[in-house]
Amino acid sequence: MQTRVLKKQILVSYDEDRLIKEKAAQVGMTISNYMRTRALDYQPKEKPPKEFYNAIKEIRKVGINLNQIAHKANTFNFIDVPYYKKQVDILNNLIIEIKKKYLFMDKK
Repeated sequence: MQTRVLKKQILVSYDEDRLIKEKAAQVGMTISNYMRTRALDYQPKEKPPKEFYNAIKEIRKVGINLNQIAHKANTFNFIDVPYYKKQVDILNNLIIEIKKKYLFMDKK
């Protein structure tokens, strides 16, 4: 079910229109989403560079490898599984922190 049912129209100048479009593109949002977030006092962050996404992908690969090692270690009972699970948690928390820094919006 669609939660947004009210349509709002506003008048803007050509310069304002260009500026709004540019700012929405910088943060990778649609114009309506950008304007809603700004109206709710959120400051969207600029879309991170491609390197950011590549780094997240590599970190995830390491996390998957750690999970596989922990699973095999548990099966053969010769590695400290709680230690590896702790390392996976640390890795996942690092990913979350990177996302917060680069992706999530700050409320004013």
